[in-house]
Amino acid sequence: MITKLEIDGFKTFRKFEIEFSPLTVIAGTNASGKSNLFDALQLLSKTAEVDLKTAFNEQRGDASELFTQFGTNDYADEMFFGVEMLVKRQIKDNWGSETELKYTRMRYELRIKRVINERGLEDLFVIYESLNPLRHNEDKWVERYIPKTTLDVWRPKVITGKRGIPYIDTNIINGIPTISVPQDGHGGRTVAKREFAVKEIAQTILSGFNSVDFPHVFAAKEELRSWKFLQLDPDDLRKPSPYLAKDFITSSGENLAATLHRIQAKDTHILKEISRKLTQLLPNFTDVELFDDKASQKIVIKLKTEDGRSFSSRVLSEGTLRLLTLCILNFDDKNQALICFEEPENGIHPHRLSAMAELLSDLAVNFSDKNSTLRQMVVNTHSSVLVDKFIKKQRFDKISIWFSQLVTYILKEKKKKIQISKMLPVSDERGFQANLFSEPERKLTLAQVEKYLDTIDFENTIEELQSHG
Repeated sequence: MITKLEIDGFKTFRKFEIEFSPLTVIAGTNASGKSNLFDALQLLSKTAEVDLKTAFNEQRGDASELFTQFGTNDYADEMFFGVEMLVKRQIKDNWGSETELKYTRMRYELRIKRVINERGLEDLFVIYESLNPLRHNEDKWVERYIPKTTLDVWRPKVITGKRGIPYIDTNIINGIPTISVPQDGHGGRTVAKREFAVKEIAQTILSGFNSVDFPHVFAAKEELRSWKFLQLDPDDLRKPSPYLAKDFITSSGENLAATLHRIQAKDTHILKEISRKLTQLLPNFTDVELFDDKASQKIVIKLKTEDGRSFSSRVLSEGTLRLLTLCILNFDDKNQALICFEEPENGIHPHRLSAMAELLSDLAVNFSDKNSTLRQMVVNTHSSVLVDKFIKKQRFDKISIWFSQLVTYILKEKKKKIQISKMLPVSDERGFQANLFSEPERKLTLAQVEKYLDTIDFENTIEELQSHG
């Protein structure tokens, strides 16, 4: 899971940072940067898997448009990402080799530069990359979110020896900028090292490691590439699954029936558990069923009502299907990653938003439970009703709420003003995250956030909030 993110030079982000909890809620109006944050996470995730050009081409807009724009045809030349993470202690590669990590808390940094090549076209290169363990005595995030009674489950207790070098580092070697990757995981001995000259590196070093021979590098890669991004489409949610469909839910919601079929095949009692969960949220439905349509060679999800009627996914409402999807994800043992969910309130009746908030909270790891799954939810929303539901849950050890808005930033080097995204932590009774912001950036109160989200007039709302100083 991701615990902190720093961004500079990507879209509307300038010297930006945000801290994440097991369930992080980003609230704000449209065009305030909420979706841009998801875009940044998606780009970072792709760079751990494919080359830069492919990663950038899979994002919205041209590659140059992903860099911060200062004016007409004037974009930043570099973008920077810094991400701190908590990963699983045990990792396994595709060849079945397993190992246990010495450090489960790490920080990864990546700097990407765009240049004009000899043909007058843009190229993208990695110019800096690093991966370091986070020292226990410096880890404030763990102190805030993980109880001491279960800390040993999530972070190794005994650290033997002292690691004096990073897992990935960028230095000047023989006058040439070089990215080095010492091998670890062999009783503390460094048995090998890989070095890459920083000259036209078109793919992250992290993306090139696929085995536990470099356990911490491999674990960081697997963490980034495992992130999921949900933008559920009601048409895709309603589709039955062909026999040969993949058995995982796509970002748009396809393969819902195939995923449920795979879960049921492993545990025959799981449908009862999912049915019980869905009934708590939607009392009219009593059972979740799977129907094998042999004629069309498809698997169909059906919901049975308390009066005995049965409805296939083809006719269910979008709201019902969204809640069902989250119920299925909650019982899927393959779902052990960060899930970014854009506007979960879409298609949900306001009276059902409390159920949505409950499901999203259940999907996030509970650090107090030693058997909990290490998974995380990050949602963005402009629904004040949904924000209110999270506020009333008062689980500040698990849920954090951030308020997104555009603010004016002065570029001293260019002597101009630009609009950048700023996200401020909403107040809570214990004052978490207070150390991340200066007094001028004091936290907004919960009442102010709700008032802002319910107000159409942006300018008047900001002025009124500021007048209450």
